[in-house]
Amino acid sequence: MDSIDNVQAALGQENYVCGRALATVVFLAQRLGRPLFLEGEAGTGKTEIAKAIAASLGRRLIRLQCYEGLDAASAVYEWNFAGQMIAIRAAEAAGGADRDMLKDELFTEEFLIERPLLQAMRPQPGGAPVLLIDEIDRTDEPFEAFLLEALSDFQVTIPELGTIRAPEPPIVILTSNRTREVHDALKRRCLYHWVDFPDFDREIEILHARAPEAAEALSREIVAFVQRLRTEDLFKKPGVAETIDWAKCLLALDVIDLSPEVIADTVGAILKYQDDIQKLQGSEAKRLLDEVKAELAPA
Repeated sequence: MDSIDNVQAALGQENYVCGRALATVVFLAQRLGRPLFLEGEAGTGKTEIAKAIAASLGRRLIRLQCYEGLDAASAVYEWNFAGQMIAIRAAEAAGGADRDMLKDELFTEEFLIERPLLQAMRPQPGGAPVLLIDEIDRTDEPFEAFLLEALSDFQVTIPELGTIRAPEPPIVILTSNRTREVHDALKRRCLYHWVDFPDFDREIEILHARAPEAAEALSREIVAFVQRLRTEDLFKKPGVAETIDWAKCLLALDVIDLSPEVIADTVGAILKYQDDIQKLQGSEAKRLLDEVKAELAPA
């Protein structure tokens, strides 16, 4: 990926359609060796771009799925306590072993369980891996502070083994759905890009790439209806992922044209909260669909 155009082309080959602004920041992140921080609504393709980058480069994708309560130990490494206990009992059965020697043998690579951050610091076939730190906003500030060492120096410290430094820095992508603000100290170490909902034409391109069997007329109705839904007062606006899922559901049902009845039957593919679904009950779905069909009608 030696140019912005090549980035767009390479991602396009992996069925990821992105605009020039996103392709530019991906190119710069790789060229400068900087982590890339992607923020935006859920379902806008933040996670998918990490998968597409890894596939286009032929690199391993290592994913750290963040959650509330995630700590350094869970993200970096754990000791295989069951294996250590077996080793202790085997040594005792053999007549006992020097305690200091046994302790040294127990805390070695043999009993180390590597978690995503440590895996990303190891050499990988084909080059440095793509490290996806997904939904960083789900963690807390202490974990963010811990990440500063890993993202600044690309190294992690294991007290029993010392500091492990990546021979080649991984390609790091962090994502956030902005359920809370991530600390500036972490953002400053990254290049930043807001991943917004695509416009109509780009979402049509995405749907063609991910559900190419959908007819053009149906694809346009699907995208137009989802985009119309995003203007409504909903608790959770449908993302691009929901557009793709809905299209696949409609294809599985051999639908060739949207109708209020079809929308009512498949609304769970695009809306995930009951309060939002209730807003489409009765004549509301018909009203929105009529507006969509009027917009798409030839002039």
